[in-house]
Amino acid sequence: MRFQKIAFIASPTAEARAAAATLMRRYDHVTPEEADVVVALGGDGLMLQALHRFMDVGKPIYGMNRGTVGFLMNEYRNDDLLERLAASHRSVVHPLLMQAVDTEGREHTARAINEVYLLRQTHQTAKLRISVDGHVRLEELIADGVLCATAAGSTAYNLSVGGPILPLHARLLALTPISAFRPRRWRGALLPDYARIRVEVLEAAHRPVAAVADHTEFRRVRTVETWLDEATNLVLLHDPGHSLDERILREQFG
Repeated sequence: MRFQKIAFIASPTAEARAAAATLMRRYDHVTPEEADVVVALGGDGLMLQALHRFMDVGKPIYGMNRGTVGFLMNEYRNDDLLERLAASHRSVVHPLLMQAVDTEGREHTARAINEVYLLRQTHQTAKLRISVDGHVRLEELIADGVLCATAAGSTAYNLSVGGPILPLHARLLALTPISAFRPRRWRGALLPDYARIRVEVLEAAHRPVAAVADHTEFRRVRTVETWLDEATNLVLLHDPGHSLDERILREQFG
């Protein structure tokens, strides 16, 4: 791949801004809107923000780690950037589309690259009914909440609550409970990525629940539906040997 127009964006930390300033002195650059590739300097949070920002145009994002974890990022170097971009490998992922209805009847829509989750808002546990493709699969889950993760997001919040890591090309979604109380033995489910998941909040007025798509939150929801939006392509660029599917595979071996 040969990119002609490069843009740089950075997280607000001093380290990320200094890296961006160094690269901007060394390489010709344009605004993000004009660019055919965006170089993001920061951590995974910035990468997710960049993917959301350019979601509707599918602009490739090449991240370099100037943050904390940097699971989605490449190693930072200020030399050979053009060569690294030309040799980079593409990972194409699709976001989840979430449609929620709150207790006032208002409808909300958002997309998530990592996960969509429902989480209790008070000291009381949530009571949830879960359906898949129109069939009730769990009449009542009593828990802190439930989470639906993409393969790309399976190593994030999903893994931290005990969900499985999904290979990038497995064409699966992970449905994982968050601190399940009843049924205590339910550990979640692996679903085909074409599944449509619906969660109804039981006793929504007395046991309020929030719905979150990545960083977008809606409170006091009554129903939430989510499915994979295959019409939207998000492109991440990684150095050879460090593609997203390779990183996910490595995560399974510690």
